[in-house]
Amino acid sequence: MKWFLSIFLFCIGLSVYAQEPPTCYRISLSDKNNTPYSTSEPSTFLSERALAKRARFNIAITEQDLPVNPQYLQQIKALDNDIRVLCVSKWMNTVTIYCPDSTKLANIQALPFVTDILPVANYDLTMDYENLSAAEEDISPSVPLQSKDTVIPYDYGYGYPQIAIHNGHLLHNEGFRGDSMLIVVLDGGWNGFDTNAFFQPLFENGQIWGSIDLIPWRNNVYNGHYHGTIVTSTMAVRSEGVLVGTAPEANYFFIRSECPDSEQLIEEDFWAQAAEIADSLGADVINSSLGYTTFPEFPQGNFTYQDVDGVTSIASRAATILGQKGVVVCISAGNDGENGWHYIGHPGDAFDVLTVGAADAEGNIAHFSSRGPTYDGRVKPDITSVGVNTVCIWPGDYLGTANGTSLAGPVAAGLCACLWQALPTKSSTEIMQIIRESGSCYNNPNDSLGYGIPDFFAAYQLHAHDGVAQYSIPTVSVFPNPCTDLVTIPNRELNIQRVELYSVDGRLVFSQQPEQEYFITIQVGNLPSGFYTGRIVTDNHQIKVFKVLKQ
Repeated sequence: MKWFLSIFLFCIGLSVYAQEPPTCYRISLSDKNNTPYSTSEPSTFLSERALAKRARFNIAITEQDLPVNPQYLQQIKALDNDIRVLCVSKWMNTVTIYCPDSTKLANIQALPFVTDILPVANYDLTMDYENLSAAEEDISPSVPLQSKDTVIPYDYGYGYPQIAIHNGHLLHNEGFRGDSMLIVVLDGGWNGFDTNAFFQPLFENGQIWGSIDLIPWRNNVYNGHYHGTIVTSTMAVRSEGVLVGTAPEANYFFIRSECPDSEQLIEEDFWAQAAEIADSLGADVINSSLGYTTFPEFPQGNFTYQDVDGVTSIASRAATILGQKGVVVCISAGNDGENGWHYIGHPGDAFDVLTVGAADAEGNIAHFSSRGPTYDGRVKPDITSVGVNTVCIWPGDYLGTANGTSLAGPVAAGLCACLWQALPTKSSTEIMQIIRESGSCYNNPNDSLGYGIPDFFAAYQLHAHDGVAQYSIPTVSVFPNPCTDLVTIPNRELNIQRVELYSVDGRLVFSQQPEQEYFITIQVGNLPSGFYTGRIVTDNHQIKVFKVLKQ
């Protein structure tokens, strides 16, 4: 289809396009020959943090990592004064340009290093001419790494259910709150974030490392849309008794790759460049609450379900590469579960990423959450988190809730950073697989929940022995799990003194001093469906925990 569009354009002109003809094009390049960059001098295009990660996990620096040849960019721009470079992708070896005069396309196609031209948008940038240049990549964090020695447990306030469903609060209690980790957030704007009282401690503590605005007519991520503000709040806020996010000690970098005012194919190009910037910064985790299926303002870029294959979309290909280059990639599945599209979008169909569906705090799938599988049959979403009535901070210092996989993604992304902090010897792909394996239905995945609700603390406990960390709260296995009426707890040492069950909002719903038998059975048939955290106390005051799903 890409080939067809570019040839069709040159053969019969622009009359086939609806009302507004394209003005922006993705130019595919043939090579990186004679580039001034070299894999032997990677510090010219990767930060020290990124290079340290490559060395740590033995990730090779290849020609794919070399920036697009600047000589090629200059030759394209030289063909017309109105041509502007909007974004580039070194991994795809593409450049996306603004070219309002379509007669210049033939000259571009004639360049010996150009292999394809694909229309991607019909922007009119003439009214904002001075801001047309692509954003410069700052590949060095604005502040050095900091280490915060904080071990005080949190009062999670209204946000307790959305972290407790993952046992993330237990991970925090072990001291893993995202300290020294870098989370890069890709979104459509952080309106009011820089003035919101809830976020001021982040600036004061040096946890906001910077931002880049890729949208050509904007130059400040803190103006415009508020979506990134509420998304980031679920991870970053630390306001005890009100809301504590899932990674309150992490560092953050913001990239605006989305234009909420329109839906055009070029936004996938911006997404791909944002992914590469995140890699060059040395990001540990990215959160992207963005997804693409159809483009109402540029319908010639629309996809079909057959394209949900992880390779058709430029954003999906970039997401796969990012996950393989040492970044845990969290992507919201989408909110199309009840409409005609139904399935996940791009780049959620990528390989080696965590695509996140939405559930309520009881673990029930949200009706709107986009479903899997991919067209080639892979399990999607990968995991599910809380995206129904998710507690978050809105502009204007307003505490509220919101619905959407856009909220489920960052709740999970923050805990991914905490888990990787706890298991620093694991690679990004290993961390993502460990998280899948901790899911509530890993052995029986489905197209709604994927591998289910991950238990981040259980994942930590299972793998801590081969890392640096040690855990202090052991778990106990219970069965059956999921259950309907009864739960059985092994008591082989005849030392269990008390059994307790807590709902996801922290309420004690069951407490019993059992008889000393080898197996203790408790009745749960009268409890509402959902997840429960259990605790047993032994005669020597040892505490063990478990998690059970009541169906």
